[in-house]
Amino acid sequence: MAVALSITSDPGGLYNGKMTWFVVLSCMMAAMGGVIFGYDIGISGGVTSMEPFLEKFFPKVYRKMKEDTEISNYCKFDSQLLTSFTSSMYVAGLLASFFASSITRKFGRKPSILLGGAAFLAGAALGGSAFNVYMLIFGRVLLGVGVGFANQAVPLYLSEMAPPRYRGAINNGFQFSIGIGALSANLINYGTEKIKGGWGWRISIAMAAVPATILTIGAIFLPETPSSLIQLTDDTERAKLMLQRVRGTEDVQVELDDLIKASSISKTVEHPFKNIMKRKYRPQLVMAIAIPFFQQVTGINVIAFYAPILFRTIGLGESASLMSSVVTGIVGTGSTFISMLLVDKLGRRALLIFGGVQMFLSQIMVGGIMAAQLGDHGGIGKGYSYVVLILICIYVAGFSWSWGPLGWLVPSEIFPLEIRSAGQSIVVAVSFLFTFIVAQTFLAMLCHFKSGIFFFFGGWVAVMTAFVYYLLPETKNTPIEKMDRVWREIGLWNKFVGEMDEQTKIEAA
Repeated sequence: MAVALSITSDPGGLYNGKMTWFVVLSCMMAAMGGVIFGYDIGISGGVTSMEPFLEKFFPKVYRKMKEDTEISNYCKFDSQLLTSFTSSMYVAGLLASFFASSITRKFGRKPSILLGGAAFLAGAALGGSAFNVYMLIFGRVLLGVGVGFANQAVPLYLSEMAPPRYRGAINNGFQFSIGIGALSANLINYGTEKIKGGWGWRISIAMAAVPATILTIGAIFLPETPSSLIQLTDDTERAKLMLQRVRGTEDVQVELDDLIKASSISKTVEHPFKNIMKRKYRPQLVMAIAIPFFQQVTGINVIAFYAPILFRTIGLGESASLMSSVVTGIVGTGSTFISMLLVDKLGRRALLIFGGVQMFLSQIMVGGIMAAQLGDHGGIGKGYSYVVLILICIYVAGFSWSWGPLGWLVPSEIFPLEIRSAGQSIVVAVSFLFTFIVAQTFLAMLCHFKSGIFFFFGGWVAVMTAFVYYLLPETKNTPIEKMDRVWREIGLWNKFVGEMDEQTKIEAA
């Protein structure tokens, strides 16, 4: 039997179970899917601020930055080709997520994670050896396929493996891994930028092969989740043995019965994407669309993709801009770790609301300083630059213990098994769609909105905070297979749940 970290059983006495080393090690390996995602986010933002990279692949942007003294500070990096380099990955990820849904449902979570790692590895190799912009962008398409598969399967894997009491902490490990990946990329960018000869960017891009290799090889040895085993086969004894190993106890019959019941329902559903459109799943569908949409319009991509460019906009040098990205990466990773410690104690709603208020205030203050101090030419004073950096760190901290990790956690735990893979696919697709839109339009928006870009995103943060307050129920400590009961807490959703209960009674009769 697996070694146990805790002897505390599930609150409410619904399921028996402990946090086992088997779960911890399996989830740590699966969470490498977050590392590859975070590494790419950090690398793409860093290399696009490196002058040798711009000179080789985007010479018009390089000349505009170096020679055009008439152009506005806010417009130096406005290039559709440059944003295509960043955003092409997310179009590929969006399309890949729908294929990943079928593979995750029909073959399990493990094959999707394996395919994600292999595709990302191929993309890293192609990007690191690129000699023209088309080869570079095709490499990013392969990276997008890898991230699409990983983001579809990993959050589900983590939520299904974790005991209900620790599900928030375990699943938030995905965002923590994204932070680790981004921080690693920022540190590597800071080092490779100093390499003489102007080829340091190749090391930055190619190093993505390291976490991709670990994920690909590790996925071969990953155990499948008990939920997936039951969904894929009628061998309940095999699933029971895996559940006993995962939970660290032989008394798992109650949870096993719920998994078998959920699997029986899921096998009656031939078209999960059509099924999720039914009225009884309306609360889950709304969240599958709203949560990833809100996560992307927090404005985090301003920092994640273009932080070095943003810091250069306010007057910092190339090296100082990359170091500032390292600082924000450290803040983000540390804040996500705090979220892992608090999410199962304070709950999802409290962190989302508090983080939303924190992000809103910091964005409004950054926008105000840039509006007052940064004109179209020149920079702002060093003192104001550091104030902006501090406020951005406060903003990153707010995102990293709220909408960052919880934007993946909440959707992964609210879907019934019969629509789970389809629901997660919608979450990933919506996330990639709006990541693409923001990434593709941000530099143009920065050019036209100028400092108003921060007020624009701040307005969305206010809207999403109100959305959470009025429409999102608390999901902490609730077993995934019992999640339908949380919707009764919200008046708007209660009528949908009530209709579902009546329909279930009629079918049972």
